[in-house]
Amino acid sequence: MRDSTIDHTSKPAKKRRKPLRNKVNSYLAALLFLAPFMVLYLWFWIYPIIKGFLTSLTTGAFGVNETFAGLGNYKYMLSDDKFWSSFGNTLYFVLISTPSIVIIGLLMALLVNMKLKGTTFLRSAFFMPYMLSISVVGSIWVFILQSNTGLLAETLELIGINMSVSWFGSWGMGWLSILLATLWWTVGFNMILFLAGLQEIPDELYEAADIDGASSWEKFRYITFPSLRGVTAIVVLLQTIASFKLFGQTFLITNGGPGTSTTPLVHYIYQIAFRQWDMGYASAVSFVLFLAVSFISLIQYKVLMKKEKH
Repeated sequence: MRDSTIDHTSKPAKKRRKPLRNKVNSYLAALLFLAPFMVLYLWFWIYPIIKGFLTSLTTGAFGVNETFAGLGNYKYMLSDDKFWSSFGNTLYFVLISTPSIVIIGLLMALLVNMKLKGTTFLRSAFFMPYMLSISVVGSIWVFILQSNTGLLAETLELIGINMSVSWFGSWGMGWLSILLATLWWTVGFNMILFLAGLQEIPDELYEAADIDGASSWEKFRYITFPSLRGVTAIVVLLQTIASFKLFGQTFLITNGGPGTSTTPLVHYIYQIAFRQWDMGYASAVSFVLFLAVSFISLIQYKVLMKKEKH
């Protein structure tokens, strides 16, 4: 009787241990595969953020005569006119570039999704500038927009229009030239995202709308745009972050001028870090930019995804 009781209670215990052992083995296998990525992620993403914050609490050149300054760099930032000027320039560029690049990207996606002749060529032509480096983009637009000897000025002169425009000589024209260069360079990426969203919309919806006699505008308003709401949220978020990181265009096309009228925050950080060699203050400004971008991106995500759920 005693032996039979022992056998009856021990078999379920073995059955319980086996799934537990399999689960532990699967966790260990997953951890083993994720370990290389986690090491690289921690080393190249998390560690620089921590190191940047610690550097922002110091003064002196990077690695030389560093002294702990507490929140001194952040206090100085509050009274730094150049910081507020460059921060305002960055916000201005975000406000003018994000809507224009998102809307034109959507219009281009609608055009190349119409299955007309030459669509493949148009898709390639629209996306090709995105593959260029910022140095090439800057050189191309300086070559085009030079006031008297640029490609645009000489082309207008050939057709009898003698008009000398100083594209880099004023606040308004400087920002317009930067916006044109950024639009030409990056709008192809937004077009691809919108195009992927358009191709996910079932044709049956448009066929039913045709039977009901819906116009092209009504089909866009009630089918296309609502179906693209999720993609639009992602595009707006990515474009906002990209606009906050503006640097190469201003550095190469206007050099932040005239004066500091087109100097964005990243350009100002570059000047502090690699012209004045003040790594502590540059890190403090960088950390504030990081927090500002994170905060605005979080708000955008909450608002846009809330509309998507509704």
